Amino acid sequence: MEEEILTIRSFSKTYGKSGQAKKAVDSLNLTVEAGDIFGFIGHNGAGKTTTIRAAAGTLDFDEGEILIAGHSVKQEGELCKSLTAYIPDNPDIYEYLTGIQYLNFIADIWGLSSAERREGIEHYAEIFELTPNLGDLISSYSHGMKQKLVLISAFIHKPRLLILDEPFVGLDPQAAFRLKELMQEFCAAGGAVFFSTHVLEVAEKLCSKIGIIKDGLLKASGTTADVRGEKSLEKVFLDMLEPKDAPQ
Repeated sequence: MEEEILTIRSFSKTYGKSGQAKKAVDSLNLTVEAGDIFGFIGHNGAGKTTTIRAAAGTLDFDEGEILIAGHSVKQEGELCKSLTAYIPDNPDIYEYLTGIQYLNFIADIWGLSSAERREGIEHYAEIFELTPNLGDLISSYSHGMKQKLVLISAFIHKPRLLILDEPFVGLDPQAAFRLKELMQEFCAAGGAVFFSTHVLEVAEKLCSKIGIIKDGLLKASGTTADVRGEKSLEKVFLDMLEPKDAPQ
């Protein structure tokens, strides 16, 4: 059995006050092991981002437990963040910095040496074809360029776990292909990826494991082959969205 990199046990999250409270996630359990690319799928409002933010340590919760490589997100938050790279669905980065200033700022946070940051930045900026733009202000970047920049910042950190919320949005086809390659290489080296996506074809081809969440409840979880069965992942997902009392 591989090492558990992300463990979520009986996690629930409720928004709102008593009387108007809404349970966004209800008693969710899942495990992401070393080597896993775990695709987390659900409709808008299903609970994906709530789960992802809690796992990344950016959202407080009272019910359940989330562990990163065996360490509690609630009780050992700083250590868990050092093991994790999190990219939200709409990264909010400092637009008054240049690209290289931002990457050096991230490298400073994680205490990377001059050699480590230089090697990492050069390597990943070349992969994402962002090298010529690193001296430009981030305010001049397109959405896709900003997405590439935060991906570079995630990989140079050398985390154990990548938590990504819709990472392919805004990327051109070549950059999306490079990201898929990097995710596979990262997991082959012992890391793990937990990410949400609406692109089911990508999830079906890329992910070793799949979780499908609906209305805060985990409806299916396991290897991609087991979750899919004899159907396409798209068909499985759409079938789960159908109300149980829908006409046959």
